[in-house]
Amino acid sequence: MSTSRAIQRLRLVQNSLSRPFNFISSSSGSGSPALPHMELAAADTDPHLIAASVRFATMATTTDTSKYKFNHSMIRVKDPKESVKFYEFLGMSVIKKIQNPDAKFDLYFLAYNGAKAAYHGNSFVNREGIIELTHNYGTENDPDYKVVNGNTEPHRGFGHTCISVDNLQAACKRIEDAGYKFQKKLTDGRMKHIAFVLDPDGYWVEVIGQKPIEQTENVTETDPGAYRMNHTMLRVKDIEKSLKFYQETLGMTLIRKHEAEAAGFNLYFLAYPADQGLPSDEKTSHREGLLELTWNYGTEKDEAFKYHNGNDQPQGFGHICISVDDLDAACQRFEEQGCSWKKRLTDGRMKNIAFLLDPDGYWIEVVQNDKYGSKYTVES
Repeated sequence: MSTSRAIQRLRLVQNSLSRPFNFISSSSGSGSPALPHMELAAADTDPHLIAASVRFATMATTTDTSKYKFNHSMIRVKDPKESVKFYEFLGMSVIKKIQNPDAKFDLYFLAYNGAKAAYHGNSFVNREGIIELTHNYGTENDPDYKVVNGNTEPHRGFGHTCISVDNLQAACKRIEDAGYKFQKKLTDGRMKHIAFVLDPDGYWVEVIGQKPIEQTENVTETDPGAYRMNHTMLRVKDIEKSLKFYQETLGMTLIRKHEAEAAGFNLYFLAYPADQGLPSDEKTSHREGLLELTWNYGTEKDEAFKYHNGNDQPQGFGHICISVDDLDAACQRFEEQGCSWKKRLTDGRMKNIAFLLDPDGYWIEVVQNDKYGSKYTVES
């Protein structure tokens, strides 16, 4: 069995967990819908698949969180042609596409992968800064289909992804000249060093500069090959609980904090060392794989307050994903720390992915980084 086929089967579990739009469903005699996708069970009982050999390496007894990577962020999209076109315009490329016609969905994984990219040439799971687009067949032709972008009440939660660019003013002009809409232009408001462009589904993409804005004011050229997929932002209710989880449980490091007391919120930026190392100062615009947590003062005191995780209806954002050095050891450690799970490694037929829940109920996929072993490589 090919690695691509193995990943396809893996993703069937991922999508069946959330029961996304337009999954195939059969109807029982009583008129009640059956489970949204039964082909997975058939695939797992196929004698040819059973005969395929899966060689397991010896499980490590420990796991090193400094080897973890913030691999990707997943969002659902209406029309993949328009979405891929947009992200490719921003300089990203499709590094993997997984087609699942039986289950009526496709997955597109985009990242910066050119000669100047931070992870040029790395394998799919041994990198950071990937955006996963999930497309459920038929949504592009449904006039009523619309995702929630996470920034409108009552479904706020996920905030945005962010790219850092070489020359901020030139990059924003290029985007505007191409006809894409902005939530905030550089010239809007008091914050003149950030912009927010809207992707085809209305998700916010922050645009920041890798250099001080004064240095690029008169520069007219920009090279998308030098861009980075810098961070993903999530709003959190209780910052103490969230920081404890992401630092002590997931092993990330808080590398920058921004306090905006007058506006009533703080921003916290976390990262893994990964291949880039942790910054010695607060200059993080050159990095990929940062997680930004936004805390609005007082939410932790409201028992009824809750952010939308993107997987409850109506849907939009799906999850973030970390790749780890040893999947068994990592999940055992999470278990010992009393983590909440959406799917344990031992749940279901597919034993090579897990989904944690963070304190706000956001999903965190956990996968094996192939740099550290081939335990989950499926061979025909």
